[in-house]
Amino acid sequence: MNNTHLWRAFGRNFITSILLFGAFLGLLWLVEILFPSMQGQLLHFDNTAWVVGIPASIIGVAYILTVRDPQNFTGFFAGIVMSALLGVQFTLLRQYDSTFLYFFVFIPFQMMSIYKWSRKKEDGGASFEPKFLDIPRFWLSVGLCIAITLGDYFIQTFVFNGNGDLTENVAAKLCSGLMISSSFLANYWLIYRKTDSWVYWFIYSVSGIVFFSLPGATHNPFSIVLFIFFLVINSMAGIAWIRDTKPENLYWASIIFNKK
Repeated sequence: MNNTHLWRAFGRNFITSILLFGAFLGLLWLVEILFPSMQGQLLHFDNTAWVVGIPASIIGVAYILTVRDPQNFTGFFAGIVMSALLGVQFTLLRQYDSTFLYFFVFIPFQMMSIYKWSRKKEDGGASFEPKFLDIPRFWLSVGLCIAITLGDYFIQTFVFNGNGDLTENVAAKLCSGLMISSSFLANYWLIYRKTDSWVYWFIYSVSGIVFFSLPGATHNPFSIVLFIFFLVINSMAGIAWIRDTKPENLYWASIIFNKK
């Protein structure tokens, strides 16, 4: 598969993403018209951060659709643009922990992915195939996910909120921390074409749905629908990778997927 073919595939995915989001935003606009009580709750074109999130989401879906193919590295160029836009969005929202991650962690991760994925052959000359983590690294990854989530919980409590109350907004802080930890690990394991990355993207999508469903300042109907949309796209990509994972590459996941 040559690079021209890969870029054409990315172009098709980008057009698909535009059409999907066009239909998605059109549906939300129709809902606001049909249900006056929803007016201004789904579409916020007067909010700069919200507007920045639209191209970030469109480019992000094109990125996910492209890297469904474990041989197509072109999606990571879109991933870099998406991360930059999300970094700007979180800066506008004053969520500086996420700003740092997108600019100083995720963009370098995606650059590493371009280098790794663009290599035609691995050391032994065989194609680089998707694999699950072996059992030791699986548990290390799970432990790291928990550690980052709890670490972010304490940062939110003692640095950003500054009140030191560990019992305040527990669900929101845990979900926020889980979104950060799962997206960190998802981006990291994508570099090495580990199918586990899609497990973490699934966790990211579900925790985002819960986070934006919580009452109070975090309640945002648009974001709930958006993360449901992400959940569907991420699940489709994850299923595609699982199908491409050979039985001998299942490792810890062999207890779930019994391929013969």
